[in-house]
Amino acid sequence: MRVTFYGAAQTTTGSMHLVEANGKRILLDCGLYQGHRKEAFEKNRNLPVDAASIDYVILSHAHIDHSGNLPQLVRQGFRGRVFARQSTTELCDIMLRDSCFLQKRDLEYVNKKRRRDGKRLFEPLYEESDIDALMQLFTPTHMHEPREIARGLTLEFFNAGHILGSALVQLDVKSDHGRNHRLLFSGDLGQPNQPILRHYEYPAGADILICESTYADKYHPSADDVELRLERYLKYIDRHNSKLLVPAFSVGRTQQIIYYLNRLAARGRVPRGVKLFIDSPLSRKATEIYAKHREVYNDEARAMLAAGMDPLTFPGMAFIGTPEESMALNDAPGPMIIIAASGMCEGGRVLHHLKHCVSDPENIILICGFQAENTLGRRIVEKRNPVKIFGDEVELKARVEVINALSAHADRAGLSDWLREVKDNVRHAFAVHGEPEKVTAMAELMNDLGVKNAVAPAPGQTFKIE
Repeated sequence: MRVTFYGAAQTTTGSMHLVEANGKRILLDCGLYQGHRKEAFEKNRNLPVDAASIDYVILSHAHIDHSGNLPQLVRQGFRGRVFARQSTTELCDIMLRDSCFLQKRDLEYVNKKRRRDGKRLFEPLYEESDIDALMQLFTPTHMHEPREIARGLTLEFFNAGHILGSALVQLDVKSDHGRNHRLLFSGDLGQPNQPILRHYEYPAGADILICESTYADKYHPSADDVELRLERYLKYIDRHNSKLLVPAFSVGRTQQIIYYLNRLAARGRVPRGVKLFIDSPLSRKATEIYAKHREVYNDEARAMLAAGMDPLTFPGMAFIGTPEESMALNDAPGPMIIIAASGMCEGGRVLHHLKHCVSDPENIILICGFQAENTLGRRIVEKRNPVKIFGDEVELKARVEVINALSAHADRAGLSDWLREVKDNVRHAFAVHGEPEKVTAMAELMNDLGVKNAVAPAPGQTFKIE
């Protein structure tokens, strides 16, 4: 058995791990690399594997850094099956089409300038037809139902508690020659006790562990403070007739923010004049899918529903549909909250809002999630001035606030809790999905907890496991 780490190794994006066992080649995730535009295009276009040689993809969840290069895989010859939970399949259908649309639209803008400068034009990574072909390959797979995907290879999903549909991947390998193995891949492990979704589970018996490390060296602040801070920001924009701009992932983070705003509104803590606009057609579709899959809600969200309160609504909440409606928000007076994708400010409608908002010191830019290296979101968090948006330098004068307690990733405490329960049989452990200091911290944490052979693999590194 061999495991090769191609993506999310010493970084947080482009999740892709190749498992070779029993004559089959299996990808755990196939995500997009995110970072400098030119570098990202080249990395995403040049897959590190022969797509036609891949038999299966097992998808942990629908976030683009885990699923976003699946259409490229198909474009280059993949014809196997993609195993994912039903809700993940539904989310991928809308998210990948949105990603394709945004790529094309952003490229049109970028290529105008490149054409003027006589530079080579960028091309989209994939077309809508590639997504159509991909969706035919999805095989929805239920939690807690072992599925033999090939001779001697059995897949089972457990709840990861990260976003809707997120799964812990357990793969049992029975070999005619040598030892049997149980591999456990965390995907992205959710923060305990986050809104709406149930807590992660603790599958037992794995001897090979691949675990994310996004916040392996950090402790998140208490979520108890989230509503107090949101209430303070709402009072501020009400007083200044300004805007609270929240770049947010359409899947997961947007629904969390709606949930907290709903709780504030229920207690009368939202100023009457504050309006909420969700400026993302994808967020609307994703919220509808969240509303459809209430079987995964936690006890608190179920209790809200039982009391007649929908956790995914807010008084006067409006979803923005057309580009014209989106542009109209730039000239509309506050106070208003705008939640727009993308979460790392690398594409989508949030870029237009940022360009209009960041120069006004009375506006607030609220960052609620992890910002990868070399993304605009990271530069805003670090308050680098000026920031470059659509190739133009813009002065960052707006207030920048960061709430880490909304993270959908487990912090060091959550990772430690999970590892203590799953580690007993682990003989080979790999720290992935983290920048160098994070995966180093995770490998050290694993060792401290008694996990054997814990390492942080380098990109492209292969391990043979007997």
